[in-house]
Amino acid sequence: MDGHWLRRIRDAWRGLERHHLADGAVAGLGGALAIGAMEWSSQVSQTPLGAIPFATSIVLVMGSPDAEPAQPRALVGGHILSTLVGIAVLAVTGPHAWAAALAVGLAILAMYLTDTFHPPAGIDPLLVVSQNLAWTFLIAPVALGAILLTLFAYAWHHGLRRHPWPRRWL
Repeated sequence: MDGHWLRRIRDAWRGLERHHLADGAVAGLGGALAIGAMEWSSQVSQTPLGAIPFATSIVLVMGSPDAEPAQPRALVGGHILSTLVGIAVLAVTGPHAWAAALAVGLAILAMYLTDTFHPPAGIDPLLVVSQNLAWTFLIAPVALGAILLTLFAYAWHHGLRRHPWPRRWL
């Protein structure tokens, strides 16, 4: 074998900027800690982890904190609004597969129109309708979880990263 592929890997590694690698490592650590806290809360509350809709939100807020969907307005507002849409659709239609699809589509529209677009929140109406969840899902885990994730992200980005987050609150 020639060492061409090995040279390419070595050259690519050298081309990485150290701060870029450090940023990725810090984002990964923050994400791992937030997921760990989510898993712990799932066990303590005896809520199935599949019913806690924050894994992709954590990845977005830790890995792309400057993105508009990672800002508190979108993070909290998107989750709350999407869950409300799911609750409304469930109340009108019942727990049908077509209703879950409709709820996701309406949640996307609602987030778009209210400037709270947070793609990970698209799972909320799907969970509400497909699992026939009670309105209390809006309070815990959705609203409480979104607020706690916002507080964690604020502390993480300011404390460890020394990076201003969020760019805007509302």
